[in-house]
Amino acid sequence: MNQAKEPMLSEPISVCARQTRRQFLATSGALAGASLAGSLALDRTVHAAGNDVVKIGLVGCGGRGSGSIANALAANPAARLHAMADAFADRLEGARGQLEPRFHGQVDVAGRCFTGLDAVRKLLASGVQVVVLTETPHFRPMHLEACVEAGVHVFAEKPMAVDAPGVRRVLAAGEKARQKQLSFVSGFQTRYSPAAREEVRRMQEGEIGDIVAIEGVYNTGPLWHRGRQPDWTEMEFQLRNWYYFTWLSGDHLVEQHVHFLDFVGWLLRETPPLHAWGYGGRSQRVDPRFGDIFDHHSVVYEYANGPHVYALTRQQSACFNGVYATVFGTKGQLRRGGPAKQTGIYSHAGELRWRPPAETEMPELNRYREMFAGIQAGQPINDSLSMARSTMLAILGRMATHSGQRITWEEAFASNRVLAPERYDWNADPPVLPGPDGAYPHPVPGVTQVL
Repeated sequence: MNQAKEPMLSEPISVCARQTRRQFLATSGALAGASLAGSLALDRTVHAAGNDVVKIGLVGCGGRGSGSIANALAANPAARLHAMADAFADRLEGARGQLEPRFHGQVDVAGRCFTGLDAVRKLLASGVQVVVLTETPHFRPMHLEACVEAGVHVFAEKPMAVDAPGVRRVLAAGEKARQKQLSFVSGFQTRYSPAAREEVRRMQEGEIGDIVAIEGVYNTGPLWHRGRQPDWTEMEFQLRNWYYFTWLSGDHLVEQHVHFLDFVGWLLRETPPLHAWGYGGRSQRVDPRFGDIFDHHSVVYEYANGPHVYALTRQQSACFNGVYATVFGTKGQLRRGGPAKQTGIYSHAGELRWRPPAETEMPELNRYREMFAGIQAGQPINDSLSMARSTMLAILGRMATHSGQRITWEEAFASNRVLAPERYDWNADPPVLPGPDGAYPHPVPGVTQVL
């Protein structure tokens, strides 16, 4: 994995010391579970092959969690789902009901199913050796910290944070994981695709010449919504419908289109942009139940002596949909995604020069195979620098669309604005509350301040 040094995201971790009261509460709250560091006496050495059992804990039992843990169990016959944690009991039991019959003999969580806002602390005390984090993105930085403090290997789904202070926490946790020789693996599966690795190698070796522009499109229809029950508090409503609140999901540019931005960071050797600006808003998500996120974003990232990157994403019904990317060079193009017949490297005249071979293994499986192999060999994978950079690229883009301003990379990364409640409790107030009409205040470009 390419982890070239880049000062803005690998060195000044001391920025974390400038904590507001809210940051301190988010760092030291019950969810962080840092007190576990000295209390766990279990041997955390994991052997990922042979007859040695690997005890895995799953945090976040929604669809992504069920799918990710299924990949882990399929990738390693010695893996065992040992414990599960979720804020909601119904979500946990739903996932358990799907996994137990499918992976007979690899799921044994009896007595180790934990729910509530302190579920992670309990899971880390249950004897797990590897933790898979697929919970709501807001909690990722504190859960990564807790896993590293507890001395367990960790796999984290994207994105890694929803604000710049969270990114800095991820960097600090990643550095501590490196010192402790712990795995710190990201859910950016494109980097674990042999075909994508070959694409990036060819691009970086100049097969299409100098890169002048990169376009990434992620247009989909509307997503799920779980409604509202009369007995739910406002905190429970927002946590159950986390996608629609920026403090929980980061907005869909951060939660979803971050995959494209991860590819951009990888392709451009992790070089940060100078700044970003863009457009965004709510054209269809006008009902109060859709919280405060946008339904479309268009962001331009400008690089020094390099390409412009165009990140275009939309979640609207009855509109053009597609998920694809194009890299434009002085000598040709790389087309990714979209119709399979178009994937490959082309001349400017449209002549196909190279097409990647069909994937023989899903990247979602390969990332776990490589993670387990690294643990076994005593060379754990640490993706912390690239996963933090990619997340920060997406956060920078959201800051630009929410505010309507052109924001520099340095301004965004140095931000101390924390998207978090004062405390984590079912009866606590979330950071954003509905008005008398039930509508949530949402960003207005040209008005909203993000720095």
